[in-house]
Amino acid sequence: MDPRALPAIDRLLRQVPQLPRSLALREARRLVAEVRAGKPAPEDWVQALIQRVEREQLPMLRPVINATGVVLHTNLGRAPMSASVAAAVATAAQGYINLELDLETGERGERLGPVRGLLAELCGAADALVVNNNAAAVLLALSGIAAGREVVVSRGELVEIGGSFRVPEVIAQGGARLVEVGTTNRTRNVDYENASGVNTGAWLLVHPSNFKVTGFTEKPDRKKLAEAAHLRGIPLLEDLGAGALVAGLGEPTVAELLDQGVDLVMFSGDKLLGGPQAGILVGRADLIQKLRKHPLYRALRVDRLVLAALEATLRGYLSGELPPAVQMIQVEGKLLMPRLRRWQERLKDAGIPSTIVEDVGFAGGGSLPGEGLPGPVLCMEGPVVALARHLRLGRPAVLGRLKEGSLRLDPRTVREEEEEALLTAIITAWKAQNL
Repeated sequence: MDPRALPAIDRLLRQVPQLPRSLALREARRLVAEVRAGKPAPEDWVQALIQRVEREQLPMLRPVINATGVVLHTNLGRAPMSASVAAAVATAAQGYINLELDLETGERGERLGPVRGLLAELCGAADALVVNNNAAAVLLALSGIAAGREVVVSRGELVEIGGSFRVPEVIAQGGARLVEVGTTNRTRNVDYENASGVNTGAWLLVHPSNFKVTGFTEKPDRKKLAEAAHLRGIPLLEDLGAGALVAGLGEPTVAELLDQGVDLVMFSGDKLLGGPQAGILVGRADLIQKLRKHPLYRALRVDRLVLAALEATLRGYLSGELPPAVQMIQVEGKLLMPRLRRWQERLKDAGIPSTIVEDVGFAGGGSLPGEGLPGPVLCMEGPVVALARHLRLGRPAVLGRLKEGSLRLDPRTVREEEEEALLTAIITAWKAQNL
């Protein structure tokens, strides 16, 4: 394009006084530079500039309707919050709160006061501590309990989770020395006992949250292992990972582990617990107190928004209100069919064909490995890659799963209050593709 035909930047800016000047200036310069480099010139320069600025003003983190059937979708923030938990977070965010203030005495209070008692009651623990994620919880536990000493771990539990978090490396980072026992598939109680001595700082169990070993296998008896550890004055720690509080989710509960004699259990807040991202440690009061005084704890502690969300989530458990993620995992597939029929009928009225097929979702988030969540899904065919992209870029964004040449939308992970927005997004995307 002839440079003389390009609009002057100042002239463009004078026509959009309502836009933030610094942002409008940046986008105007970029727009002109792109056209000068060979891109087609817009028909309406002012409108093009307005659209660019509006796009730049959109937050990068935007609502997504999760129709993938993966409940604890790491890329989508894992466990969704209930309305009551979201309200508690909003309240904590909007003004001052008594984060570390005892309103009764007017003196400084305990930051974890709102959740320590709740966690102790729900887990059957003597005390509790909260940090920013489970990796931090494990690191703090090893640093505070076994630094400079040996930690005995089964070879079958030297796992790696997402983000290259490897048990041997976190043990080393915590200042402890790894002692491997047993084999990949078979480890017995006696293996721990034979590997222990005066330099042993802890026995560590690691629950395989994101894989399964099947076939010719053997695992230690946790209760007997705890008894053997206690006879030697060695604390038994367990990285539970996903951390279920209620039975029936396919994994041991935190309370079950403590009841079997584990001294300290570490688990995530945003997986099977269904709360915010956090690392939770529960167990013996003396161990928790030691970790609370450790210098590393301050670097790992959580803020007021996490505490507000966690407190509201835990209070929900006590009142019988399970978090949305737990409800999604527990719901039977057949109960999803009426919702799908409503979806199909609505799309049919808009001239959009679809079928209902059986498929399998997953808990996700490195939990319940190999255990699917069967149920019906809405199946759409045609140029589904383009359709899926249009849905992802919509407002709100919609994410389904592409499988066997079709786009599948799983109602398990779609809340009922999101249905209208979902169906509107599908109809809009379908029409935009001229299908």
